[in-house]
Amino acid sequence: MEKHALIVAGGKGSRMNSTRPKQFLELDGKPILAHTVEKFLLVGPIKIILALPKDHFGEWEKIHSKYFASEEIMVVAGGETRTASVLAGLNTVDGDGLIAIHDAVRPFVSVDTIERCFKSALKFGSGVAAVELKDSIRKKVGTDYSEFRDRSEFVLVQTPQTFQVSRIRAAYEEVRGVFSDDATVFEMAGNNVKLVEGDYSNIKITTQEDIK
Repeated sequence: MEKHALIVAGGKGSRMNSTRPKQFLELDGKPILAHTVEKFLLVGPIKIILALPKDHFGEWEKIHSKYFASEEIMVVAGGETRTASVLAGLNTVDGDGLIAIHDAVRPFVSVDTIERCFKSALKFGSGVAAVELKDSIRKKVGTDYSEFRDRSEFVLVQTPQTFQVSRIRAAYEEVRGVFSDDATVFEMAGNNVKLVEGDYSNIKITTQEDIK
């Protein structure tokens, strides 16, 4: 099946305390977004769709001409929310296939993780990267107390979150609301979410500490 990658780059950098959107900040001399796009190009034949605010198109054109001049990368205007941006990206895909939906600010994703997610989506309909918790967790009760929770029952969810195009698009068209990830939309539409081994280095760059 044809492979697609939908890279969602709608961050504004508020938690980074930066006036420049975090996906455009430089990491080792190159914009974070460029590192992320490069990882997906290493997977092999793949169509890349980039969802970002319209007023950031000019910034992307500079990156595209400098690093990816020979690559055809589709750009779509993102919406007010991540949910709206993902649906806009999904609607650019003709026919069916597989699509990996990924946060632009996760530049350390490994090719192995991406490929595991695609293989799972082909076989089961979904493949969502996740890792086991290392720390103990507790549930907050009110403002003063907390309760024990068994960490073995939980995972930390990452991206890519990969699906058969027809199924995730149908889920987004059916489920209304704003959600922080695609697996939740997929599940709320009545589908089972298949977890795939992620990578602890696949962090989401959100704060200055993450940049370091």
